[in-house]
Amino acid sequence: MARGTLGVVVGLAVWVCLVSVAGLVMRAAWPAYASVADAMTFTLPMMMARLAIGAVATLAMGLATSVVTRRSLVATLSAGAVLLCAFIPEHISLWDKFPVWYHLTFLSSLVPLAYVGGMTSWPAPERR
Repeated sequence: MARGTLGVVVGLAVWVCLVSVAGLVMRAAWPAYASVADAMTFTLPMMMARLAIGAVATLAMGLATSVVTRRSLVATLSAGAVLLCAFIPEHISLWDKFPVWYHLTFLSSLVPLAYVGGMTSWPAPERR
């Protein structure tokens, strides 16, 4: 498997793991969240928490992809694009469950946050 493909796969696995663990922790630590999670009738703080988890996971995905690929910008952006392509149909199917701003915030942040996460592994410019 090419390094770029491996990096994207590792990055996506990191994203899935982080989101899954964070979701389990939120259900265990926040009884009100757990009580509405299946119906997806979240309050504003719950939606913000979900967006924050997605943002952190996307940053970590970009970092993991970048590290595995030795800083391939194409692979890092590709991982974000794969997430975007995967989540567009999901968000269309859930359109009535969330406000428009929630969908737009989540979807529009995937590629930029993957990029920012990937940049964090880049060495800083040398100072003279």
